[in-house]
Amino acid sequence: MANAASGMAVHDDCKLKFLELKAKRTYRFIVYKIEEKQKQVVVEKVGEPTQSYEDFTASLPADECRYAVYDFDFVTEENCQKSKIFFIAWSPDTSRVRSKMIYASSKDRFKRELDGIQVELQATDPTEVVLWLCRLHSACLSSF
Repeated sequence: MANAASGMAVHDDCKLKFLELKAKRTYRFIVYKIEEKQKQVVVEKVGEPTQSYEDFTASLPADECRYAVYDFDFVTEENCQKSKIFFIAWSPDTSRVRSKMIYASSKDRFKRELDGIQVELQATDPTEVVLWLCRLHSACLSSF
């Protein structure tokens, strides 16, 4: 079903890969791309569970928009192992205005397809994501 605002559909593989990340921890991250000619959101890249935050940020193009989910593991002050799934709307300052508009108008509908998102971030630079993670979990710096 296409998004009324942008006309973008969501490929079934997007939801399937997300469910695998959420339920089985099969992936560390998933990067999604809008295929404008096909008018749908598709999976561009998945990161294995052993991959790092640096691997994730290297998967984000410097001058193109993307959506991504990242499974962030951390240890609480009570020494409990936890995990949060972040949805990241990646929109670098150097990306095309048209691309920014398409991604922005499709974001809410696409995010609703991914049931289980715990935190949403808007980022234009990889350091912005790190800062958000650190604000939410002060002990995270040792994880990077």
